[in-house]
Order: sequence, then C-alpha cells, then structure tokens
Amino acid sequence: MPASTEASTTVGADSAVPFLTDSRMAPGGPGYRRMSFALFLAGVATFALLYSTQALLPLISGEFGVSASDASWTVAAATGGLALFVLPMSALSERYGRRTVMTASLAVAVTVGMLVPFAPSLPALVALRALQGAALAGLPASATAYLAEEVRPKALVTAIGLFVAGNSVGGMSGRVITGWVAQEWGWRVAVGVIGMIAVTCAVAFRLLLPSPTHFRPGSLRPGVLVRTVRDHLSNPLLRRLYAIGALFMTIFGGVYTVIGYRLTEEPFSLPQGIIGSIFLVYLVGTVSASTAGRLVGRLGRRGALYLAGGTTATGLLLSIADSLPLVLLGLVLITAGFFAGHAVASSAVSKTATTGRAQASALYQSAYYVGSSAGSTAGAVAFHTGGWAGTVGVGLLAVLGVVTITVFGSRAARVAARRGPVAVH
Repeated sequence: MPASTEASTTVGADSAVPFLTDSRMAPGGPGYRRMSFALFLAGVATFALLYSTQALLPLISGEFGVSASDASWTVAAATGGLALFVLPMSALSERYGRRTVMTASLAVAVTVGMLVPFAPSLPALVALRALQGAALAGLPASATAYLAEEVRPKALVTAIGLFVAGNSVGGMSGRVITGWVAQEWGWRVAVGVIGMIAVTCAVAFRLLLPSPTHFRPGSLRPGVLVRTVRDHLSNPLLRRLYAIGALFMTIFGGVYTVIGYRLTEEPFSLPQGIIGSIFLVYLVGTVSASTAGRLVGRLGRRGALYLAGGTTATGLLLSIADSLPLVLLGLVLITAGFFAGHAVASSAVSKTATTGRAQASALYQSAYYVGSSAGSTAGAVAFHTGGWAGTVGVGLLAVLGVVTITVFGSRAARVAARRGPVAVH
C-alpha cells in the first residue's frame, strides 16, 4: 500500500480524524501547525534578507555617491543570484531532501548577512548581496516541493499561501525595522539587525519543521535534470504561470525599489523612519496571500488572477497622485494584488507538476526573481528618466501582460474542453 494511504472504514462521516485515507498533513492534523509556522519563519527570513537594502537605497546612494539605478543593484544582484541558482539548488533538494537543502541555504544566507554591514564599497556590497541571493535559492523551490509532497492537495493552496504570507511579513518587518534603525544609526547597523533576526528565524525553522515522510530521493544526473526541465517547459500551462509570476514581480520590484526615493522628494519629504513604516502595508499582502485558497474556490484560478491584476492596476494609477493618503492606498492595492496573484500562480505550479516538483517550482521561482531583478532595474531607470509616472508605466505594461496571458489561457481551456475530456487547466 502506498505510504500516503491507510485502509479503514470504521470512522463515520462525523469523525474528527481527517487522515484515514491520506497520511499527508492537513489543517487540524498532526504536525500541520508546526510545519506551517516553520515555513512561515523561513519565508520571513528569506524576504527580510533578500530585500534588506531596498528601503535603504537613498542612504546607500548618499554614502557611496551613486544614483538610484546604481544603488538598485544591491537588490537586483540578490534576486538575480537567487534566480540563477534556484534550479541547481532544486536538483540538490531532489537528491538530498527538502529540509536539508532549506536548512543549508538559510545557514549560508544568514552568515553572509552578517558580513553585509562591513562592505567597504558599492561593488563589494553588490557582490555580497549576489552571494546571499544565491544561498537563498535553495529555499523557495524546496519549500513548495515539500508542501506538495507533505500536504493534502485540498490544503495545498492554503499552505503555500501561508508560506507566501511569511514572505510578506519578512518583507514588511525588514523594511520597517531598517527604516527606523537606519534613521538613528545608519544603514549598516540596520542590515546587521536584519541579519540577527534571520538567524533567530533559521534556528526556529530547523527545530520546528517536521521530518518529511513522503520524500523519495531522485537523481542528480544532468540528463535527468535536463529532461525534467524540458518536460516542464513544454507544458503550456506551466509556461503561462511562469510568465505571470515574472510579470507580477516586475511590478512589485519596480514599485518598492523606487518608492523610497519618491517619498524623500517633494511634495512628501518624509524622513527615513517614516518611509520604512510605509512598508506596514505588507500586512495586507499577508492577508491576501493566506486567503488565496478561498479566492480560487470562489472565482477559479483565472478569475482570481483577473482580480489580482485589476487590483494591482488600480493601485498603480492611484499612486500617481501627489497626495500621501492616495499613494498609501495605491500601495495597499498593489501589495494585495501582487501577493494574491503570486500565491495563486505558485500553488497552481505545484498542483500542475506531478513529477519533478522541485524543478517545476524552481523554474517558477527563477522566472519570479528574474522579474524582480528586471523590475528593480527598469523601475529605477524609468524613475530616473520619467519620474514616478515612468515607474507606474512599467508596472501597467506588466499588468497588461498578466491579463493577456490569462485571457489566452481561458481561450485555450475552452478549445481543449471542446476537443475532449482532457483539458488544459
């Protein structure tokens, strides 16, 4: 009998025990809360480290005497390093296990994080950030693969939503903390504090995460990896999901890389601590990501993506106003739309891939963080040449891409449904 099933017919419909036909975890069952909290902490550490310099870019520009587009490389290098190494790290997780790779990734990333405050120059800082991003590459794809293997399918969207919610809390807390700490003691102390927080999260993660029970080691042979990647890239649905993830992150990366510069300028002229507090809007992302499962249940995946895209576009347009309340409302909507769209797309990847889940998730994460790097750079360049309206324009083009891809997917599903019972999801 497969490890994931147990034979029993003795429990009635009103039983409170939900695991007699499937030994994988589900809400209310053994280990689920520990697993959820552990991966939530991993998500906190990942985003706190990955974007630790984003709210500090004006200060970094000032210390090193560089432009916004130059300073933005401290963000783009980290996300680019993650995008480049996520696929190789996912292959290691197929061979050595998800928990092992996630633990090693966090250990290296927090070690590098303690060196970042001592960077003597911008090139050295960018190099350390690239190394940190490469170390973190073992976490996102391994986490979603772990969930796909250890959590019951009906609970998967919710479980991944909680992991993504950890991302939002990490991103929010990292930026808020760095903003206030940097205002008093400078950006170097601020990123050092984030490093210490990440160390605490990493230790708690390792102690809490349950040992996997459904993992089966795969092969590290390059030919096997190439065939797996080729199979995933030949799947039209996965290709669309990868593109959607990249486009959503292009928006998010551009907006949050540049917003600090905009708020330091007229007519706002806000101090660094207040700018850091603006990132409390990430709490909205925590809610929208964790409720993505219910959203999909009501609207379907494509309906949820349309809603996420529309919400994001509305936020972008509102943020153009020279009114702080409208800018804040715009950021709330952008954040809610982004995290909902990301949770929906990433969970769909995990459900679609029946083999090589780590590679499927890795390809999504690679596309996602390529989008982040592209958005950080394009948003900063657009801001330098056209102001905030230029950054918004980049974001609106990305939203248009999300909607276009989703419309194409809806048409493909209708065509496939007319042809027979095997449909393109």
